Amino acid sequence: MTTWPPYATTRGSRRLFAEHPRYAEDHYAAKGQHIHCSRSSDTLGGCIQEDVGVVEGPFVPPGFVVPLALATEQFRLEPLGPQHNDSDYEAWSSSVEHIHMTPGWEASSWPDDRSVVDNLRDLQGHADDFANRTGFTYTVLDPATSDVIGCVYIYPDDSEQHDARVLSWVRASRPELDVQLWRAVTAWLADEWPFVRVAYAERADGMS
Repeated sequence: MTTWPPYATTRGSRRLFAEHPRYAEDHYAAKGQHIHCSRSSDTLGGCIQEDVGVVEGPFVPPGFVVPLALATEQFRLEPLGPQHNDSDYEAWSSSVEHIHMTPGWEASSWPDDRSVVDNLRDLQGHADDFANRTGFTYTVLDPATSDVIGCVYIYPDDSEQHDARVLSWVRASRPELDVQLWRAVTAWLADEWPFVRVAYAERADGMS
């Protein structure tokens, strides 16, 4: 996987339409339908409406215990939520160009110019996905300061070629952690998650 292409994913009762999980933030349910709109577009093309239930089955097995943490000497992961809003917003909004240069994000429309208030809604959406087991987003924290230094997204793959699609980024001030995070998450997915086929943009050794 070299980019995160537009996708439409249904697992359980939620369908996400986005270029990546951060972009899927407006979820309105009406008569079995979900509507998703891009804040960066004022046109009808910025919204997509579809019936839910196209793909059957849960994202993860009902009995699977979702990991709540991953810790190394360099960073620790915990589920992303509204409590991380200020630090999360500062991390990505100061790293827009760097994130767009990170493997998997080259063609993404996020990061964008959304406000900290919009970001709060975004984080609540990810927390809801986590609670509903339809997608799992983890903030990456500095173990010494608890400041946000990155993020990891684990979401379904609409193409069904993979069991999951994964994205990650680190802030521009900590670029050396990108490969370390990729390696740690790759091993974590293999050891503790139920996925066999995972799409996660590879990092070159020269980036470390």
